[in-house]
Amino acid sequence: MIAVWQRVAEASVTVDGKTVSSIGTGVLLLVGVEKGDTEKDALFIADKAVHIRGFGDEHGRLNRSVIDAGGKLLVVSQFTLCGDCRKGRRPSFSRAAPPEDGKKLYEAVCRRTAEHGIEVQQGIFQADMKVRLVNDGPVTLILDSRA
Repeated sequence: MIAVWQRVAEASVTVDGKTVSSIGTGVLLLVGVEKGDTEKDALFIADKAVHIRGFGDEHGRLNRSVIDAGGKLLVVSQFTLCGDCRKGRRPSFSRAAPPEDGKKLYEAVCRRTAEHGIEVQQGIFQADMKVRLVNDGPVTLILDSRA
């Protein structure tokens, strides 16, 4: 499983012109589920996302997690993170999990992050979403459960 972790001042998801979720200060987490991923991968990504120290302390050093910073989490499924662009000009998505597996593990990430006591908003799985964000820093990290 691969995820992009972005510290944001605000972020939102719109579907068909309607805002379905939004957060202020926190983390936008884009999640790509790959073939072969399991619940173990989902738990790794979720736990890493809420505990990684990507927020500044009183000295401006990255020493605080989203929990410590009192932030929220917006989790969005994004199978295109599984795209392979090494050959040709069109990405191959053969590494992406089938939708039924992807949805199950995406929802497991959402559930697990919420278990840490922070507010979690979600995108809509397989929807054509417009994701807006104000990147803070920017601080953007790649999380990979297989690395």
